[in-house]
Amino acid sequence: MAKIHIGDQAYVMPMATTILGCRLNDRPNFMALGWLTRVNFKPPMLGVAVNQGHASHGAIVDTGEFSVNFPTIEMVEITDYVGLVSGKRVDKSDLFNLFYGELKNAPMISECPLTVECKLVKTVELPTNSFFIGEIVAAYSEERFLTDGVPDIKKIKPFLLTMPDNGYWSVGELIGRAWSAGKSMRKQLT
Repeated sequence: MAKIHIGDQAYVMPMATTILGCRLNDRPNFMALGWLTRVNFKPPMLGVAVNQGHASHGAIVDTGEFSVNFPTIEMVEITDYVGLVSGKRVDKSDLFNLFYGELKNAPMISECPLTVECKLVKTVELPTNSFFIGEIVAAYSEERFLTDGVPDIKKIKPFLLTMPDNGYWSVGELIGRAWSAGKSMRKQLT
């Protein structure tokens, strides 16, 4: 089958849909965030890409702190809403029940089954976005979302974002185990 050119906006691979938390003008602020990734093991770090025109961008630059909150599939509407309205014009501080951990400028959402608070360690300036790298200071969940002490994706029920179709998707079935599924092939070929 021949490959065809489909342009440069083929971000079809799903991204976790999260809610970025920060402190904007002395109040909690939130925005939908899909552009994030783990970037370091020890110390644990997350990277998030935020448009330089967003209110949350300025808040992270000002405070050096942020949170990443993982909503459930039942939170699709409110997650999308916090991405549609700007903290420059809308006060989003009362949309969620909040709590704080070690950082005072990283509000976290109680309704989210998994939350992490991050301290900014590096900023990479890009043409339209900044890539903020934050060290994870702490992560929070509840026993009901864990299996053997670790977050369980089936219990958390997160959702994913695909682009350019702008779709939200639920997570499917487990199809294998990382660092294990290829072991028999490794034995055969090495």
